[in-house]
Amino acid sequence: MSNFVLYQRDYCHLCDLALAVLAEARLPDFDSVWVEDSDELEERYGTRVPVLRDLRDGRELDWPFDATSVTGWLGASRRLG
Repeated sequence: MSNFVLYQRDYCHLCDLALAVLAEARLPDFDSVWVEDSDELEERYGTRVPVLRDLRDGRELDWPFDATSVTGWLGASRRLG
């Protein structure tokens, strides 16, 4: 299991863009979770997706983000963990 989760939706063009950004930022392994599979996640994330979450500390990075902001966010995760 990865330390990172990308909450997303099926057929979501912003989620597709987020996946490209995460590849560009060279995010280590992450899990994808589809919010429409859970009422709880649907309520929590609704229209916020895509959202990147660090499971170790609960920090979240909401869309829009780019490779630079992901890299900075990852750096903060490393300093905290």
